[in-house]
Amino acid sequence: MMKAFATRRRKPTSDNRRLLLAGSLVGTMLGATPALAGGFYLQDQSTKASGRAFSGEVADQGAESLWWNPASIGGLEGGSAAISVTAILPRADVTNTGTLIVRPGQAPAAVGGDQTTHNPINNGVLPSGAIAHGIGSHLSLGLSITAPYNFTTQYSTTSWARYTAMTTRLRTIDIQPSIAAEVAPGLSLGAAVNVERASAYLSNALPNLSPLLPDGSQALKGSGWDVGYSLGAQYRHGPLSLGISYKSAITHTLDGSVTIGGLLGPLAGQNTTLNTTAKFTTPWQLNMGARYKITPGLTLNGSVTRFGWSEFQNIYLGSPLNTAMPENYRNTWSYAAGFDADLSPTWTVRAGVQRDMTPVRGEQRDARVPDSNRWNFAFGGTHAIGKAFKIDAAFNYLTLDNAPVNRTTAAYAGTVVQTPILVSGTVNSPHVFIFSLGGRLSF
Repeated sequence: MMKAFATRRRKPTSDNRRLLLAGSLVGTMLGATPALAGGFYLQDQSTKASGRAFSGEVADQGAESLWWNPASIGGLEGGSAAISVTAILPRADVTNTGTLIVRPGQAPAAVGGDQTTHNPINNGVLPSGAIAHGIGSHLSLGLSITAPYNFTTQYSTTSWARYTAMTTRLRTIDIQPSIAAEVAPGLSLGAAVNVERASAYLSNALPNLSPLLPDGSQALKGSGWDVGYSLGAQYRHGPLSLGISYKSAITHTLDGSVTIGGLLGPLAGQNTTLNTTAKFTTPWQLNMGARYKITPGLTLNGSVTRFGWSEFQNIYLGSPLNTAMPENYRNTWSYAAGFDADLSPTWTVRAGVQRDMTPVRGEQRDARVPDSNRWNFAFGGTHAIGKAFKIDAAFNYLTLDNAPVNRTTAAYAGTVVQTPILVSGTVNSPHVFIFSLGGRLSF
């Protein structure tokens, strides 16, 4: 079989090249999630929201809640603006527990290299902001700029996980112009357009056919602009506020390229750079929540969110590869409860807890996004400086379940040199520290 393949590679055809390249991508970039709370979604769009574990945003008012519900600015008198900066510090160890590589015609062999990677998920800083203004007595306009899907994992070229993941990086910017109207006393309706720019970079090592040869590499990168929408409603009566919103899935098409290099021997003819497109879909969100003021100084908050992660079933690669990389995410739930307590006219404290489920199926977790079910414990506060300006601060501690890293892949999948990677690892003691600082202005 190897001899026949080597003979065929002396006169490579474009069809054979595309087949091997597509097989390489489908095999070893499985799980290449342009990183989507649970999955690669970052919910830290407001310091005030972070302080109560995001438990009341869909039912709250003001520019700081605009991302969660465009109806939050309905009936706004004057103007409202908010800005936040959040530092996200993930911690975890990803450890090999017996990963094997099966080269053609050879016995399974242990994958060498560094057997534990410390903190492969990079630290990050996330800015966000929003502004809104009432027009007339019932109509309001608003604009939020956020970064809802951002993620970077980094493994070295000597890591045990290198054949399934080295660098995974996603960046998004979401620009959301919104409009809301108070259509009846206490009832507001809102709508928004979500204009998103996404850029992604995914890389991993490729095994040469002889274990005595150094690894090759492959990288997929691309970027593009795409559009979705948000709809929302709020009802406020006395001490009770109810909210519901829907954010659509967005199908992103990234224009970019695939580069393969460092392959030697019979595989040397596969080193190339091809222009292509990559297409994937982010999840829809259905948010429901309530706030209830049980005393003049104490408000309770609760929310439930359904995430449509099943939209993220595949990453599609366009011409000339014309293939799909399966992801198979599942829909999930998130639950949160919290409170706001006014200690004085100038000081407010808040806290909350959130349970968030991972969309990653247990048997398909890979090193790119080693996600698992999590608890989020939050604490925050606000200090009012005069009547128009408030400073917010928040701290979140996320603890995630230990989980297996076990998604089997294969380099050159579907070809005569298919090379399975039998992944066996664990993600241990995953947790995240989040610090957020923000300001709010009324005008």
